Amino acid sequence: MAIALFTRDLRVHDNPVLHAACHAAREVVPLFVLDKAIVTGSSMSANRAAFLADALADVDSQLRDRNGCLVLRSGSVVNAVERIVADLGVGEVHLAADVSGYSQRREQALRDRLAGHGCKVHVQTNTITVVEPAAITPSGGGTHFAVFTPYYRRWVTVHSRPLLAAPDRITVPSIAAQPLPEPDEICSGQRSPHLPRGGETAGRRILHDWLAEPIHRYEQAHNDLAADGTSRLSPYLHFGCVSPTEAVRATDRSTPGGEAFIRQLAWRDFHHQVLAARPDTATADYRTHHDRWRRDDAAAQAWRDGRTGYPIIDAGMRQLQQEGWMHNRARLITASFLTKTLYLDWRCGARHFFELLVDADVANNQLNWQWVAGTGTDTRPNRILNPLRQAQRYDPSGDYVRRYLPELQDVRGPAVHQPWKIDPSRRAKLDYPDPIIDLRDGADHFRTARDKTGGKQ
Repeated sequence: MAIALFTRDLRVHDNPVLHAACHAAREVVPLFVLDKAIVTGSSMSANRAAFLADALADVDSQLRDRNGCLVLRSGSVVNAVERIVADLGVGEVHLAADVSGYSQRREQALRDRLAGHGCKVHVQTNTITVVEPAAITPSGGGTHFAVFTPYYRRWVTVHSRPLLAAPDRITVPSIAAQPLPEPDEICSGQRSPHLPRGGETAGRRILHDWLAEPIHRYEQAHNDLAADGTSRLSPYLHFGCVSPTEAVRATDRSTPGGEAFIRQLAWRDFHHQVLAARPDTATADYRTHHDRWRRDDAAAQAWRDGRTGYPIIDAGMRQLQQEGWMHNRARLITASFLTKTLYLDWRCGARHFFELLVDADVANNQLNWQWVAGTGTDTRPNRILNPLRQAQRYDPSGDYVRRYLPELQDVRGPAVHQPWKIDPSRRAKLDYPDPIIDLRDGADHFRTARDKTGGKQ
């Protein structure tokens, strides 16, 4: 008898954990534990709870199609697994390798606790990522790559594992199971009104539709904010509803769109290998520049609310509020504005994204924020994304802004990006704020002011 312990791999297709458990034993317990440490911590939010509830229901449905079911428990993962092992005499537990400090401690705690029961713990690699974090390291030494381009050159040479078929049939021993949770039972709170539906069924449909046609425009369209030319697969990859290995193997890399898409999947693996080697970067600077970030609660709240007076910034923040998702180019622009223009701590922005993004995980959220803030792996740490130039380049007609800022819908064309230049009588009717900062100020201005005043700003 074996346990297939689901974590961030909520799928039955191409799942090394489920595949290994089914091949190791005649009876399998497909187990998910609503981990108290995660559910009650900052890693959970109302938006992700809704997606998770969908994903669990979908896994259960697919297992029932195969004569099985999902066994649900709540509380401590280690305690829940140990009880089942002791009650049923389970000989093996299979789970996916993961990179966060918490997941590494969880894995070790399972090994320690289950050893006393004679139960082996098998950690399946290449479940959450395409390439295991430790599989490739710099030729000059070191535990991980700190720059993406050389990492990518090595990443594309690694042969990904074969795809694994979903099991035809699963025999689950007689065992009591909790009812599947409603979103509010996982995490209560206000949810974004236009969240994607979670689960493997939805994720595989989106992947199939994406590869059938839109991916061919990806190289040209992935930065076009109004075109919305991205796959929107990130939430399904985060929860493991879609296998990243299957996504890579199904993509034609010989096409410009396919190559650009695979490169984004490689970025995901890149951040996972950084976090695996440096778990502290979840909260600490990867490369510190000893920034003495400003404290400006009013500016931070205006940024969170999408009321900065810069439409391209505010549209991105409103999209986040409404959908629990934000276009990647908008993520870069809004993050640069917070850290490089307002000179506010990247951790403030990362927390807000974590509260709302359905796809937020520690590796990609925190390390992308650090990349923009100049404390991460970017080789140009002083890079600043001017919001007006970004708007002119990636939303030249203003359609993205008008989509998320109804108060500016009647401002036609590119003029929507600078509403402060509109005729004063017309502008007074817009119900839109003046810019909270002059772009001629910003991080360099604030740093200089701090240096002159001894940090009193």
